[in-house]
Amino acid sequence: MPRRHGVDPSLTGRRAECDGGGAIPGTRFAGREDFAGDLTGDYVDHGDPPWRWYLLTDLSRKPPGYPADSVWCESESLFLIDAEGRTLPDTLPAQRNTPPARQRRK
Repeated sequence: MPRRHGVDPSLTGRRAECDGGGAIPGTRFAGREDFAGDLTGDYVDHGDPPWRWYLLTDLSRKPPGYPADSVWCESESLFLIDAEGRTLPDTLPAQRNTPPARQRRK
């Protein structure tokens, strides 16, 4: 699969949250996982069409037993937050090449 690395300096040091899912050991199920930390600005576009993933470090929230202090988060599951943890209206540049949603006709 094609992969392209880059850095977005405007995101370096920004606080963010991301959610995702991970396998539940010993089952065929996945559970929700929540993370919070600081964006490095590093990203990777992966696949064709590309999906953009951002690197979140210095994790202040992570699942129990999660061994690392960083995680790659898919752009559509990543939200910028302020110092109190409130979601900011800023949006991240998603690199996912999906067609725009259809609009309903009135």
